[in-house]
Amino acid sequence: MIVADYNNLSPEKAIALQQQLRTQIQLTPLQKEVTTIGGADISFNKYSETVYAGIVVLSYPALQVIHKAAVITTVTFPYIPGLLAFREVPALAQAWDKLAIKPNVLVLDGHGIAHPRRMGIATHFGIIAGIPTIGCAKSLLTGKYNDLGDHAFDTTPLISKNEIIGTVLRTKQKTNPVFVSPGNLITMEESVQLIKNCVVKYRIPTPTRLAHNYVNEVRVKGAVDE
Repeated sequence: MIVADYNNLSPEKAIALQQQLRTQIQLTPLQKEVTTIGGADISFNKYSETVYAGIVVLSYPALQVIHKAAVITTVTFPYIPGLLAFREVPALAQAWDKLAIKPNVLVLDGHGIAHPRRMGIATHFGIIAGIPTIGCAKSLLTGKYNDLGDHAFDTTPLISKNEIIGTVLRTKQKTNPVFVSPGNLITMEESVQLIKNCVVKYRIPTPTRLAHNYVNEVRVKGAVDE
């Protein structure tokens, strides 16, 4: 996958690139049956140039790990909320290129279109890679919501300027919700259903939970097992 050198972009040029990429978003139905699903996550210290990126591939719907890949790389683009994709996408692209088995859908620990410029990490990566992606974030970046019930799988729309940009999903009773939004080449409804199907024992869906654990193992080791 070819990714531009983001390290030399100014924040102003990064925002301009987001606006350009935004025109390429396609929230269209999945084109084939989902038999594999991936989870992607990044680990880094906001003051460090070292980035740990990992992708775990699972069978679907069984959610058994069948493959994974990780990289350790460096990045100099600054830590700026709303522009984190410029730190994360190049590292994730390297991990993606290492995968011998590519998942049908990739879930990223972050936002899709639930972003001030509709260009969260899941959307950005989905456009660059040309694959279906979903953002599933643990915290709210933008938008407002009301009337979320306390029961597992209760949902309510996430709204910004009268536009539905995501779905607030309570995955477990009386726990904090997650924020689901399509990235690219998938619909809102498909995104939410897939995430629901990936919730097993924990609040965080299995693909991104396992990816989170994986990149933290790599970070502790300081090396990637080939």
